[in-house]
Amino acid sequence: MPGATVANPRGDIDLFHLAAVLEQRKQADPESSYVAKLHRQGLDAILKKLAEESFEVVIAAKGGDRGHLVYEAADLWFHTLVLLSHEGLGPGDVLEELARRFGTSGLKEKAERDKTGCS
Repeated sequence: MPGATVANPRGDIDLFHLAAVLEQRKQADPESSYVAKLHRQGLDAILKKLAEESFEVVIAAKGGDRGHLVYEAADLWFHTLVLLSHEGLGPGDVLEELARRFGTSGLKEKAERDKTGCS
């Protein structure tokens, strides 16, 4: 989908469409696609990039510049979607988990995870 837009009429990004574009780009030429290059480099490169972006979100939040925080959060979400794609997952998997947790106290949900060994 070269040049494909992922914005809907309200201006929001459709994460499912974005994920589909990222999935397609996995097969692209790594010389012309950043996503393909990351996938070709493998899981460790994707995880390194995700760690960098996470750190940049923290720094942006500490800096107090809301615009910079939004910019860095977008990078973090983007690279999280790349990781999910690499692992054969997508935004629907994350949304299902959030739906499972919805309406449950975060403290209760964490206590349940601690009992099962999931962190």
